[in-house]
Amino acid sequence: QVQLQESGPGLVKPSQTLSLTCTVSGDSIITYPYYWSWIRQPPGKGLEWMGAIGYDGSTYYSPSLKSHTSISRDTSKNQLSLQLTSVTPEDAAGYYCAGADDLVTGYFDSWGQGTQVTVSS
Repeated sequence: QVQLQESGPGLVKPSQTLSLTCTVSGDSIITYPYYWSWIRQPPGKGLEWMGAIGYDGSTYYSPSLKSHTSISRDTSKNQLSLQLTSVTPEDAAGYYCAGADDLVTGYFDSWGQGTQVTVSS
């Protein structure tokens, strides 16, 4: 059974960079064909897919967030990471990592519990 665990700071100041890590257990992040996504949910709003990194290291980003989002991975630690630069209060949300065998259907069969991020000075 695949398990995902997000970690990172719960509080970030405006204009800073948010860095989050997702540790995956029960499967390798290079397993074919699988994609690991970052998804967020602002308070009172729906889920927003931010981007993903594939089994082969390819990255995919939401067009609206691409300019200040970066997703990477550390295969030795079986982790994926998210960096969101120049954060604003609108970036406050629950952040989740999730896994899926494609990026077309919008269906994710594994989810982390999420981590809450507040943006405030």
